[in-house]
Amino acid sequence: MNKSSCARVSFKFEHNFLPPVYILVFIVGLVANGWGLKSLLYNWKKLGNVNVFVLNLGLADILYLLTLPFLVVYYLMESKWIFGDAFCKITRFCFNLNLYGSIGFLTCISVYRYLAIVHPMRVKGRITLTHSVGISVMVWLLVSVQSLPDMFFTKTFGNKPGKCYDTTNKIYVEDYLKYSLGWTLTGFFIPLLIILGCYGHVIVVLCRSNTTDKLLKQRCLKLLCILILLFSVCYIPHHVLKNLNLWSRVLLKQRNCRKWSNGVFIAHQISRGLVCLNSALNPLVYLHGSENILAQLRRRLQQAYQMFNRLFLSNSGSVPVAQTADEL
Repeated sequence: MNKSSCARVSFKFEHNFLPPVYILVFIVGLVANGWGLKSLLYNWKKLGNVNVFVLNLGLADILYLLTLPFLVVYYLMESKWIFGDAFCKITRFCFNLNLYGSIGFLTCISVYRYLAIVHPMRVKGRITLTHSVGISVMVWLLVSVQSLPDMFFTKTFGNKPGKCYDTTNKIYVEDYLKYSLGWTLTGFFIPLLIILGCYGHVIVVLCRSNTTDKLLKQRCLKLLCILILLFSVCYIPHHVLKNLNLWSRVLLKQRNCRKWSNGVFIAHQISRGLVCLNSALNPLVYLHGSENILAQLRRRLQQAYQMFNRLFLSNSGSVPVAQTADEL
């Protein structure tokens, strides 16, 4: 439907939805990644060369988590960025490093698992710690090169407090859509195909083989479930809705109005909240790598429960008992 003027998109939803999500992810993510990295370093020799990728995955998460307090302030102030244009670009750059770095390192972990299960004799002794470090450096460089063009798009309106776009303003939205589609292809879709190919072949091998170690099968299935969770909840909705929202903005700029524009914007904001959850969910990769981590988690929860009971009883337990005795 074409009109001379289009209805304005309501931005109120992002101001109400994103701050609580960012606060939750910041707290849970820091605790989970801190605990996960500690467990990783404790089990460093046991986990093998794949631990280098897991370590980088955790560092990418922490890098992004440290920017969340600034985004919370931004959205609580109803999209008024007070920290300057340079730091706005740095904040968005850190998000992109986390997102595509996470996808990259998860792809590396999947390829390593594929080689260990499907071609164990060919790679035995040939993949060293040096190879893992070198591949990690290449992932960081590739993700940085993919994310660098984003830094050259306008993110704010001068030095005055205003928007800090996660993409760019409407003047350059057509160019950004083209860049985003290419970025989605190279940074998301190709790694997804690699992961699907690796685990598709791994599942076939595991189903046909009766000699594969049960522990190895369990680890593989755990990691597969984690990847399905991450991609279905965090990555796929974000990339689909991000590009759909950019296309909607292009249409609105051309006065080509669509009734679904506001709905797409709201869905995109939900996907932005979901995609940042990857920083809190990525530590699940440590779960697949360490057999003791579930026992540790269960023990910590029991300790917290016992401590809560002791505090509750010490504060309120003695008085009710005395009253009950008098009444009896």
